[in-house]
Amino acid sequence: MHEPSTSAVLVALAVTLAAGLATALGSLLVIFARGPNPRLLAFGLAFAGGAMVFVSLSEILNKSIYSFTLAFDARLGFTYATFAFLAGVLLIMVIDMLVPNPHDALTPDDPALRQHNRDYIRRVGLMTAVAITAHNFPEGLATFFATLGNPAVGLPLAFAIAIHNIPEGIAIAVPVYYATGNKGYAFIASLLSGLAEPVGAIIGFMLLSNHLTDAVFGMVFGVIAGVMVFLAIDELLPAAKRYAKGHETVYGLVSGMGVLALSLVLFKW
Repeated sequence: MHEPSTSAVLVALAVTLAAGLATALGSLLVIFARGPNPRLLAFGLAFAGGAMVFVSLSEILNKSIYSFTLAFDARLGFTYATFAFLAGVLLIMVIDMLVPNPHDALTPDDPALRQHNRDYIRRVGLMTAVAITAHNFPEGLATFFATLGNPAVGLPLAFAIAIHNIPEGIAIAVPVYYATGNKGYAFIASLLSGLAEPVGAIIGFMLLSNHLTDAVFGMVFGVIAGVMVFLAIDELLPAAKRYAKGHETVYGLVSGMGVLALSLVLFKW
């Protein structure tokens, strides 16, 4: 039975909270700035995607294999970790089908905004906030348990998720701001959606805290790896491609993998 220290739990929760608050940062870009540079946004999203895929397959999945091996043996450890990974992919696929993430949310130059169709904008804003909030729960759980297991893995993952959360904050803030004309409402809506990440982490930890065996850790890490890989491929890379004007997507993807790989090397010294 694993019993993480109080300090380790608080650090993991703080890291998860910081990643979630990046959603509010996205709303500030809508409220106080003319808008992010599309090419830079494309690079950043692809960078986050590359980092998430690399850390999921090289570290988090290996932690699942290691934990299952401790609980059973090497052969079963690899087998169960593989099934846990696939279960994570299936879980986020089901969530995405039940509550689709609005990849094509309103942008400041959307015709609906210029026509001041407030009812439509308000409806889109509500749907966007609900969808992104639903997707933030598993992301918070992933960040929390990855950091709890090893901060050297959790911190880069949290950084990647934080980059991913900035455009989500923009997607929430744009319709709320244009529908209400209130900067405070736009900021609060994005903030509440981001807080779903630490809330998801707390709920997950409360449910599992009395059952943190090697097998449970193996399952959690395997599911996390599957969820993160799916999010990177289904959300980050397509979004990056939409904003890109050239090769920003592939440059960001490779840079994210490279920086994450080097950071993990440095953490091991």
